[in-house]
Amino acid sequence: MGIGALIVDDEQPARDELAFLLKSFGEINVIGQGKNGPEAVNLIRDLQPQIVFLDVQMPGLDGFGVIKKLLEKKIRLPLFVFATAYDHYAVQAFDVNAIDYLLKPVAKARLEKTIGRVKRMIEAGESMQQKLDKLVQMVTERPSTQKTKLTVKSASRLFLVDADDIVFAFIQDDVIRIVTKNLEGHSNFRKFEDLEATLDSTVFWRPHRFYLVNINHVKEVVPWFKGSYQIKMDDRKQTTISVSRQQSAKLKELFKL
Repeated sequence: MGIGALIVDDEQPARDELAFLLKSFGEINVIGQGKNGPEAVNLIRDLQPQIVFLDVQMPGLDGFGVIKKLLEKKIRLPLFVFATAYDHYAVQAFDVNAIDYLLKPVAKARLEKTIGRVKRMIEAGESMQQKLDKLVQMVTERPSTQKTKLTVKSASRLFLVDADDIVFAFIQDDVIRIVTKNLEGHSNFRKFEDLEATLDSTVFWRPHRFYLVNINHVKEVVPWFKGSYQIKMDDRKQTTISVSRQQSAKLKELFKL
């Protein structure tokens, strides 16, 4: 079966090129490809690759953010090789103790050295675990230097919105809509789960299956009938959102009710 490898890059040509180069190494078996951070998290969980070739600078959830999400979700970490077009990202890669890094466009000779390092790490076993332990420590302690931004389409224009400015998101006619204090529009995410995976799970919460709210923008908690609740948001319309019975306990925990 060889070493199971996953390629994650938001650019199709870059994924295709790396997959083509990896065919030259019989010990590497490419078991999947992902095009963004949330997809990477899901593929790592489902496919359990031994090594992930991970693009650092992806929109929304970058390579370092992927590792943080894996830690949050308690998903077993594979080995990581970061791919980047910029040297300063390579320095960051070693700050989080990646196995190696590749500068794009990837040279086959450089890739050969990386594969050799991957094989040695896998064979070492104990050393590999030590390296992963160090990665966990460093990613956990690493301050976030990049704000998550999302693209929102409104009135035929594309706006970049900071995640902190999102008041809530909701699904309407199978389309995800994003609401801030000053803007409402369509998200380019097709699945609610992908949007949720991109955002900070300590800040964004689903009170209802069709809503995802920023708890920092909850203006009021309104007791409703039979022990249920509604929450009022601080957008321009002061939107009221019902909290499902299943999420009532989480609401009490979040706001110490």
